[in-house]
Amino acid sequence: MKTSMKVSLGGVVAALSLVLMLLTSVIPFGTYAFPCFAGILLILLVFNLGFRWAIAVYFVTAVLSFLLLTDKEAALYYTAFLGFYPILKGVIERIPSKVVQYIVKLALFNVCIIAAFFVGMTLLSIPKESFTIFGVYLPWVFLIIGNIAFVIYDLCITKLVTLYLFKWHNKLNKNTKL
Repeated sequence: MKTSMKVSLGGVVAALSLVLMLLTSVIPFGTYAFPCFAGILLILLVFNLGFRWAIAVYFVTAVLSFLLLTDKEAALYYTAFLGFYPILKGVIERIPSKVVQYIVKLALFNVCIIAAFFVGMTLLSIPKESFTIFGVYLPWVFLIIGNIAFVIYDLCITKLVTLYLFKWHNKLNKNTKL
């Protein structure tokens, strides 16, 4: 594929990802959902252009998200985990054991989300007491729910990748000569 085609495909995916990220400021549930969708778009680049291009578009989208978004929490989640996980998912799934794969995936998720929580608290100056209701420290509850949501998210990505590979990848490559 010519370099100009690679740049244009990367630019289109970066623009779509950024539009999704900008929607986080408009739609309330978007803080969590749209960074997920923006990250999933990077899988197209992994299949068609390779890891380097996907990582480059991830960095571009992450930087522009912090510069342009009013919802900095969404930019933080995209940068801390949701943007690069779809790129790394294929690498992690090369591990022969499914159990070890999920241990690595869950460990990566928990480390990234906990780090994002502390970075967010530091940068946004949120008092720790605001996360306690009726004596329950809510971040632990959110982390448990987040792990369940992550497993569902991972399964959904797997289904989408399978659908893309078997239904669309060959058709798109024939039509666009990628």
